[in-house]
Amino acid sequence: MRTTRVAAVSMNGLLGEPERVLSAIDAWCERAASERAELVLFPELVVHGHCTPNTWELAEPVPGGPSVARLEQIARRHRLVLCAGLSEKERDVVYNTQVLVGPGGYLGKQRKLHLSRDEGFYYKGGRDLPVFDAGPCRVGVVICYDNQFPEVARVLALRGAEVLLMPHAARFRTWDDTPEGEAAARRHSHRFLKPYALRARENACFAVLADQAGRAGYVPHWPRDSENQPHHAGAALVWGPDGELLASTQEERVREEMVVATLDAALLGRERSLANYMLRTRRPELFGELLKEQVSC
Repeated sequence: MRTTRVAAVSMNGLLGEPERVLSAIDAWCERAASERAELVLFPELVVHGHCTPNTWELAEPVPGGPSVARLEQIARRHRLVLCAGLSEKERDVVYNTQVLVGPGGYLGKQRKLHLSRDEGFYYKGGRDLPVFDAGPCRVGVVICYDNQFPEVARVLALRGAEVLLMPHAARFRTWDDTPEGEAAARRHSHRFLKPYALRARENACFAVLADQAGRAGYVPHWPRDSENQPHHAGAALVWGPDGELLASTQEERVREEMVVATLDAALLGRERSLANYMLRTRRPELFGELLKEQVSC
């Protein structure tokens, strides 16, 4: 790994409006490039929206679909690597997918492994845990609910990841349009997401998180005030490999926002040379229970 600048963009993934969202991604990438960012993370399912009712119709091939082609164009124009979420369709099956593209084109994809709440109505879970060479660093992607399974980040670290990208479309609570309501939802969002600093510390990896921010629309089969509506209070956070917070969005307003941080390669080297570097001291022969099926048929 070499020292690199990263940006995390907490933005709204409007339901069923990919062209509008892709134009916003282009504008955010222009801002990120102006701040010398080389790697930019966008939220889970930002392109097509989170659990959009017509997800099956909107979903596209990855690679080969129009949204990936547009993302490749954006990455090439701004000379950066970007990671963004969309609905992928392969042989008529839809996946919650995060795609990684760079100035040279398509780099790879991560499909969400564990589906939460109503996501199982729209998506099938993935099976792979790839690590990608993004140029300045090797990255693994842990999508939203997958972060609650520490084994996912651990496997990525064992496979060589130096930076964990954590895209989210996290629905925690609704809010009313008052300063007090927004602040309560926003602070709750940050409180829930900040413990993921442990994924960075326990694997000695940098971690970059970007959550959707705003009301993406309304899904008709849920009550308008349901916590299953695609309304995301939002956050963007960056942690060092020691678990220390390097950058954070504010906690008072629900709004789109970007944070930028420098990932110092020397810090990664320092943490991985410590006597208590957990990937060296762990005892995998003791963990066989993790591989056993817990449900009897």
